[in-house]
Amino acid sequence: MVSALPGEAPAVAAASSMSVYRIAIFGSRGRLGSALKNRWSGSHDVVGFARPELDLLRPETIRACFEQGPFDWVVNCAASTNVDACEIDPETAFAANETAPRKIAAQCQASGSRLIHISTDYVFDGTKAGPYTEDDLPSPLSIYGQSKAAGDTAVQETAPDAIIARVSWVFGPEKPSFIDAILKTASTKSDAAAVADKWSNPTYTSDVADWLFALIENRAPGGIYHLCNAGGCTWRDYGEHALQCAAAAGMDLKTTSVAPIRMADISAFVARRPVNTVMTCEKFTSVTGIRPRAWEDAVKEYVESVIAQGA
Repeated sequence: MVSALPGEAPAVAAASSMSVYRIAIFGSRGRLGSALKNRWSGSHDVVGFARPELDLLRPETIRACFEQGPFDWVVNCAASTNVDACEIDPETAFAANETAPRKIAAQCQASGSRLIHISTDYVFDGTKAGPYTEDDLPSPLSIYGQSKAAGDTAVQETAPDAIIARVSWVFGPEKPSFIDAILKTASTKSDAAAVADKWSNPTYTSDVADWLFALIENRAPGGIYHLCNAGGCTWRDYGEHALQCAAAAGMDLKTTSVAPIRMADISAFVARRPVNTVMTCEKFTSVTGIRPRAWEDAVKEYVESVIAQGA
């Protein structure tokens, strides 16, 4: 039995230092859900649910998942996350991102499980001059953001002790992300480009697994928590740092520079995107004593692991 994940010593004494939890992960084949399942399995009894076993548009599948309980914790990573697809089909977006989380929260209440619901920085409109805190009111620009904000409210109304964890620009080894795409581009082409007028926080799945477990072990109060690596950047900054880390680690690249492009020049976008959704994690730090590391350090670690595995 363990009191924390390997390499993670809780900074605040946990209420139950030798607990082994039964945890259900909804959306266990997604980027974050896969990371949580892989990281926590072995130390805890982790059960993953993904399509077609879990279909957010079919309430009976949600009930069927809970029939495999009881669970100490349910982590809902499942959502409709394609921003432009949500804009085209609002009904499906709200069914998956508001109605389904309300049903999951209700099932948690009925079964005695605590819920962690994964949310997004897209609940903000991006007009704030500085970083967003948990006290800032949502004002989403897109159907995706509106449906996720509605889901957060639904969860809070239905399960007041639920933890809502907002993440942004998630990357990790479980599924290819922006980092993997730009490394692939730079390995074969002498030019790479990325948006230079949109800011947020990269978020490493390995770190999120540690942070969420710290909240579990510290029996964190219900409410909203921002969970992302420290510091803001643009997509261009993000990509250029990844390329420079890769070159320093010995990867053969055609370029380490990323040309700037504007969001307004991307004609494929259907939904409006917020310009600045940089978030701070002071509330998480106040509860756990853990201060998330800089995004640059997390990206460097991930890039080096990608290169090491490919060697």
